[in-house]
Amino acid sequence: MPYARAASLALLALLSCAPARADDADFVGPGIAMHGDVKYKPGFIHFDYTDPAAPKGGEVREAAIGTYDSLNPFILKGVTAAGMGLTFETLMASSEDEAFSEYGLVAETIEVPKDRSWAIFTLRPEARFQDGSPITADDVIWSFDTLKAKGHPFYAAYYHSVAKAEKLGERKVKFSFAPGDNRELPLILGQLPVLSKKYYESHDFEKTTLEAPLGSGPYKVAATDPGRSITLERVKDYWGKDLPVNKGRYNFDRIRIDYYRDENVSLEAFKAGSYDFRQENSSKFWATGYDAPAVRDGRIKKEEIPNEEPQGMQGYVYNIRRDMFKDARVRSALAYAFDFEWSNKTLFYGQYTRTESYFSNSELASHGLPSADELKILDPLKGQIPEEVFTKQYEAPKTDGSGNIRPNLAIAFKLLASAGWTVKGGKMVDAKGAPLAFEVLLDEPAFERITEPFVQNLNRLGVDAHIRTVDTAQYKNRLDNFDFDMIVGTFGESLSPGNEQRDFWGSESADIPGGRNLIGIKDKAIDRLIDLVISAPDRNALVTRTHALDRVLLWHHYVIPHWHITYFRAAFWDKFGRPKISPKYALGFIDDWWVDPAKAAALKTK
Repeated sequence: MPYARAASLALLALLSCAPARADDADFVGPGIAMHGDVKYKPGFIHFDYTDPAAPKGGEVREAAIGTYDSLNPFILKGVTAAGMGLTFETLMASSEDEAFSEYGLVAETIEVPKDRSWAIFTLRPEARFQDGSPITADDVIWSFDTLKAKGHPFYAAYYHSVAKAEKLGERKVKFSFAPGDNRELPLILGQLPVLSKKYYESHDFEKTTLEAPLGSGPYKVAATDPGRSITLERVKDYWGKDLPVNKGRYNFDRIRIDYYRDENVSLEAFKAGSYDFRQENSSKFWATGYDAPAVRDGRIKKEEIPNEEPQGMQGYVYNIRRDMFKDARVRSALAYAFDFEWSNKTLFYGQYTRTESYFSNSELASHGLPSADELKILDPLKGQIPEEVFTKQYEAPKTDGSGNIRPNLAIAFKLLASAGWTVKGGKMVDAKGAPLAFEVLLDEPAFERITEPFVQNLNRLGVDAHIRTVDTAQYKNRLDNFDFDMIVGTFGESLSPGNEQRDFWGSESADIPGGRNLIGIKDKAIDRLIDLVISAPDRNALVTRTHALDRVLLWHHYVIPHWHITYFRAAFWDKFGRPKISPKYALGFIDDWWVDPAKAAALKTK
């Protein structure tokens, strides 16, 4: 689902056609599913996980770590302030309790033929930018063309197979797609943020700015203190407030986000009442950091909220552009130095499950040996993919959790020796005497306590590994230019993987600055598997093809897998109401919760 290059003139000419008529479409409606039918039928009032009677009002305060220097979220330059996504609207809105379905937002309807070779969006006549000007077909086309040509590299990769956009009327736009099966394209175009063409006639789209761009969403920027805070306020005359996709949502009058340099300071500020809501990412903090009067007397609530959200992959990510990491045996060997079982027991308080799939916590995760249907995909790739794909189930290296990692290090020594590395003078060196040395680049001090034992184990192998923690701006710049050896990276996945896989693992994205192919993968077999995932004709085929891709990625040892949990850790001051039903695939705090006036008043008296 959810992120490429401009098509050639010849391809554009091939795909150009007369404007489609509505009766050319096999489907016309307000909602569309990736596979099968939508859950919410025409005429639905609101999503099940929202409360249309939720009161509007109040202020919520949140926290962010690091800094920001721009309010332009659509380009590579700069560090964008948190919350800016709330100020812009897209053609359609995703539901958070379906694998991948979208419903009309700026667009009133979507039309597609059976083969989904094009999509037509008809815009709502009431859709408006925040200055009151209407959203038109020209705005949609300008947004698409500009994001693809000048926006963050993500957009070019995501819209790679969209050949062109054309105006069929003041409120109607047709997108034509490159040849091939790509059922996801109508839905990823539904995620297109619509920008004002007129606004950018007098503003430079490609520059960072601290002037809030003209948006169309439920919130607008009310105040900024660069690097310290940003405040958003609800647009009282927001044009889309009564749409079914928005009923019961966006209830806070004001959202203030304060920036902190350090998670420890941020946590102490939360307990002191400096902000209202915290989604906890640290197992240590969750286990030991909330022993405070406000927690003990109930003013702060701690909850573990179950979810069915795919967890994707987090891990120590190799940059295989570096010569020392080009050999998969080296990458496999170094993984034996990470003692997850000891870390989970000693550092994480037993809260985590080891990740062993790029699509963890979902039916898309591979398991066992390849099925007969998977082998139909994998067999033609023999000789191009790791042999273990056919003979073994992937399992991350394991220990007994005692801290005695010598058996794993012995395996690592053998793998490194098979790759031509030997120990001389206590240092692991190659045939030319060059040491195996690298840096683990971090931007969060919280990861130092986790990475230090890993580095110590690497040092025991004779590997000269060390940690370097840098500030947010420097970290982003180094990642954008692939200037790192190893990082802690996260590859988020949805229940409907598709075109964004090209950005993660596709050959074309490996050399694009700012792209998400952090590993540097250039592999024709993986490109083929990505194409098969994108072209899956139904859900069963998508699951099977994703299993095959997962196996190949795992056995290449591109990352040292970390861990995941299957619930949200939420801590909040007891001033909120929330719907009785939680969304399956999201926390929904900013979108769906509200300030409960009675609770807020009672909190002030405690």
